[in-house]
Amino acid sequence: MENHDLTEGKVSAALLGFFFPMLLTNLLQQIYALADTAIVGKGLGDNALGAVGNLSSMSLLIIGFSMGITNGFAVIIAQNYGAGDMSSVRRSIALSVKLSAVITVILTFIGCVLLKPVIIAMNTDEVILRDSLRYGYIIFGGLAATVAYNLFSGILRSIGDSKTPFAAIIVSSVLNITLDCAAVFILHTGVEGAAAATVISQGVSAYICFVKLWRIKKLRITRSDFKRNDALSVLLLKNGVLMAFMNSVTAVGCMVVQGHVNGCGVEYTSAYSVCSRYLNLFMLPALTAGFAVSPFVSQNYGAGRRGRIRQGVRTGVHIAVISYICLGSAMIFLSKQLAGVMLNGDETILLAADYLKICGCGLILLNLLFIYRSAAQGLGHPLIPMLSGFAEMALRIPAIIILLPVIGFKATAYAEILAWIGAFSMNFIAFMRKTESERKRK
Repeated sequence: MENHDLTEGKVSAALLGFFFPMLLTNLLQQIYALADTAIVGKGLGDNALGAVGNLSSMSLLIIGFSMGITNGFAVIIAQNYGAGDMSSVRRSIALSVKLSAVITVILTFIGCVLLKPVIIAMNTDEVILRDSLRYGYIIFGGLAATVAYNLFSGILRSIGDSKTPFAAIIVSSVLNITLDCAAVFILHTGVEGAAAATVISQGVSAYICFVKLWRIKKLRITRSDFKRNDALSVLLLKNGVLMAFMNSVTAVGCMVVQGHVNGCGVEYTSAYSVCSRYLNLFMLPALTAGFAVSPFVSQNYGAGRRGRIRQGVRTGVHIAVISYICLGSAMIFLSKQLAGVMLNGDETILLAADYLKICGCGLILLNLLFIYRSAAQGLGHPLIPMLSGFAEMALRIPAIIILLPVIGFKATAYAEILAWIGAFSMNFIAFMRKTESERKRK
């Protein structure tokens, strides 16, 4: 079995060796998300692009909830792995699979049933309503593929394997872009083809991760591992549900913003869609550093290696700062050019450019938020990260309501920055207090 132990060796080397394959994985995911957006925008027009982007906040609500669940499960698996308790690792994996299957059924039903009323409640323009529904029903109907990938890749990362998810995303990215082009430009299927391509590609990546897990003999689960274990199930759900609610509460705030943006017209909707895509891309290195910090902290917490935890977080902070210097500058100085890559209308491009400049200035707050939130989660304390999600919502919603009528589309960017300030402050203070109490206990 390949050695995936993050509790030994030089901290920076261990973390960076784990980080870079994850970065490439997430970068490929964002590239094919951007390619998907560009193909839809250039092939079907700004309205179709707005219809697809209009689903982003609801997708964050449903898919983000499932991702929070699986990430929470992975923290417990990583802690057991760091402690060297393979029997607990296998039981945790087995129960994670069982719980994820149940949650997938529930979320698929909720997503498909609530899609239309939620989209209508978000003031979606009639011009894009039909395409939004078509795209959403396929994405939420295929949620099992997304959950499977998030679960299996999360388990692999919890044991220190970030290379297999990278290989899986290479395959699925090429497949997704190929299917997108075929659906939009050859078969002329509209947004439905783009959605189907995403679901199929996610299913392929999930299968690749599953095969790798099955080949690791020490982690191969048996029927006995699925036996009822109330204590472990409660622990997994406690960690997973709190992280899931953090994602979903954040999504609710984004949905409220989306609703107010939609009320201003299709130009605002299309601009906001593209800005969200770019923000997801430029926050990627820091987000990935956070993903790397979480299993690193979890394994070392399980192994009792407290000093390595602080060193690992410092390495994550360095990545966040370097990322801000490079990518924040691109958002500020190349904002108009970036907006023009995916948008066609001059007014829409100018709206998006203003957003990118403002968020580029505040990106450091978001970058640091990812590091300290993941560190707090890795310590097995998901309550503060969840509460920080409420803080984001409490700051984002009033900001958009008050500022949008006054300063227009720029309000969406200022609302984001205010939310980042609140969430970062809470997670930073929580992590520092927890590590200080651990130090005094020693």
